[in-house]
Amino acid sequence: MSLSINLLNKFVLATEKAAYGASLFIGKGDKIAADKGAVDLMRKELNKIEMKGTVVIGEGEMDEAPMLYIGEKVGTNKGEEIDIAIDPLEGTNFVAKNLPNSFSVLAATKKGNLLSAPDTYMEKIAVGSNLPPNLLDLDNSVETNIKILAEAKNIKPDQLNACLLDRPRHKKIVESLIKMKVNINFISDGDVSGAISVIDQNSKNDIYLGIGGGPEGVLAAAALSCLGGQIQTRLVLDEEQKKRAHKLGIKDINKKYNIEEIVKGDVIFCATGITDGDLVKGIVNNSDSFSATTFVLHKDSKTNKKVTNLHKK
Repeated sequence: MSLSINLLNKFVLATEKAAYGASLFIGKGDKIAADKGAVDLMRKELNKIEMKGTVVIGEGEMDEAPMLYIGEKVGTNKGEEIDIAIDPLEGTNFVAKNLPNSFSVLAATKKGNLLSAPDTYMEKIAVGSNLPPNLLDLDNSVETNIKILAEAKNIKPDQLNACLLDRPRHKKIVESLIKMKVNINFISDGDVSGAISVIDQNSKNDIYLGIGGGPEGVLAAAALSCLGGQIQTRLVLDEEQKKRAHKLGIKDINKKYNIEEIVKGDVIFCATGITDGDLVKGIVNNSDSFSATTFVLHKDSKTNKKVTNLHKK
C-alpha cells in the first residue's frame, strides 16, 4: 500500500517550518535554542496533518526530550497510521557557527515499516545505486569491502572516494583507506547527508562508512531506499542501551540490518536546507517572508525533486 500523495506537501511544510525556526539562530552560537526553534515549529505543523502519526525516531526518549520524543503521537488522530522519523535540526553545530550543510529532515512510512532504533551509535556502510544487492558487509575488513566495491564499479581502489566522520574512533578505518590509496572526504558532522552523498549526482563519494548516530542511519536509509542505494547497519550499544533496545522490540542486538529491514514498503523523505549545503540551499530570510528549498523523495510515485517555496512570516 502506497502512502497518500496528499501527505507529501504537508511533510515538506513541516521540514520547511522547522528549518525556518532554526534559521533564526544561525551564527548565534546557541545550539539548544536553534534545536528548540526547529522542534517547536515542526511539531506544530505535524499536528495539523490528518493522520495517526507515531514518532519512531525522534529527539530521544520521553524522559530526555519534551517534544517529538520516541513514541509521541502526532497528527489529528484521524486518517492513515504513519510512522515518522525526524531530525528537526541535523547539524546543530553548523547552525550555531553559520557553517554549511545543516538541514531539517523527515521520513515517513506506513505503521510498522521503519526500524525504531534507540538514540545510540550505529555502525554503517552505504553505497550508491546500480550495484549488486547487499554488496558489502560490516563483518568484512575495510580492505575486502573496498576491493569488492572497486571490482563492482570496474575501477581501481585508488579511484574510489570514501566519506566518513572525522573522529578518533575511525583511526583504523582511515589507516586501511590510506594503505589502499582511497581518497578520503572527512566530514565534521552531518551523518545523514554524508550517507546520502553516495547517491547524490553532485557528489563524488562512492562509499560512506564508520560509526555515527542510529537515528541518522534510519533517516539515510529512507532516502537511499527511494533512490536504489544500499546501506547496512548494526547498533553499537552499552549495557544500559541494550535494555532500551529491548524495550523498543529489538531482540538480536548484534543483528546486521540491510536496507530492506530498516525501511519497508513505500516511504516519503524530505530534507529542507537551513544553511546552504551540498544537498540543498539554505533558508533565505526576507523582511516579511522566507524561502525554503527541500529535497523531496517519494518511493512509489518515483518523486525525486528539489522544490523552493515562499512563505509569509
